[in-house]
Amino acid sequence: MHTGRVRHTEFWDRMDAALGSSYSRVWASQQVLPGLEGRTVSQALDAGVDPKRVWRAVWDRLELPDRER
Repeated sequence: MHTGRVRHTEFWDRMDAALGSSYSRVWASQQVLPGLEGRTVSQALDAGVDPKRVWRAVWDRLELPDRER
C-alpha cells in the first residue's frame, strides 16, 4: 500500500481480497470492532472515519500478515 490516505475504493478492494467479494460487506456490516469505538466497519465508514484507520482495525481483528497492512 502506498503511504497516505486509503480511499474507500482501495479499502473495499482490500476487504474483498481478505474476505472475498461476496462476504466482505456482510462482515463489515456485522463486526463491531473495539478500535472503531464499538462501531461496525460500515458504521465507522459512514460516520466519516478515515478508511486507513478502519483498515487498521480490520487488519488487527483478522490478524492479517504484515504485508497486508
